[in-house]
Amino acid sequence: MEDPLYTDPSLVAFYDAENDGGADHAFCAALARGARSVLDLGCGTGALLAGLSNPVRVGVDPAGAMLDVARARPGAEGAEWIAADARTLRLGRRFDLVMLTGHAFQVFLTDDDQRAALATIAAHLAPGGRFVFDARNPAVREWEEWQPHNSRRWVDHPAHGRVEAWNSAICDEASGIVTYGTYYRLADGRTLSAQSRIRFTPRAVLEERIAEAGLSVERWFGDWHGGPDGAQSPEFIPLGQLSPA
Repeated sequence: MEDPLYTDPSLVAFYDAENDGGADHAFCAALARGARSVLDLGCGTGALLAGLSNPVRVGVDPAGAMLDVARARPGAEGAEWIAADARTLRLGRRFDLVMLTGHAFQVFLTDDDQRAALATIAAHLAPGGRFVFDARNPAVREWEEWQPHNSRRWVDHPAHGRVEAWNSAICDEASGIVTYGTYYRLADGRTLSAQSRIRFTPRAVLEERIAEAGLSVERWFGDWHGGPDGAQSPEFIPLGQLSPA
């Protein structure tokens, strides 16, 4: 199902204000240095890819409204932007770096969806190339912070000015799927909202999926600052490559 948070231009306009892309952008920019080609799966509004200077840059996202923002960015003219689903994408090309950031991996809700996304990474990764993605650690239970009483904030919108925002969330413990709401109350009294679903996956399952895809992890990180992963690290961030033949 389409998620209005990414497909409705009125909601997409909040995306960059809510996602500043700090440490993850710096980490991936460092990985991209010296690479000829970069594939950004789930590129969103393109802030990361547009800021790189690699000779070949390809951004892929299923949401046209996100890509509209990406194409209008400074630096976007040197990149190729493709509307496609990361589960089925096959470009017939391979890249030195394949990245999937912004917790985009968590939108793949089923085992088959996760396998398909990882197969896409493997299909587009050049020998000697590297991949990286991120997923939140379910043990930290971050969704418990996404409640109306502790998530209220003010967000600057380019057309509506300062807007009150908040979230709600509920987790299905059996599946690890969290359904969360995002709400923006405008000055005229209207409320824009979206319901989204993401999956929290244990590291052991991620390890199994990665190996099934023909990929191997050279190092796991626990955050985008390069911290070690552990039972209570906020993130699972595998950095790896194709498995040896």
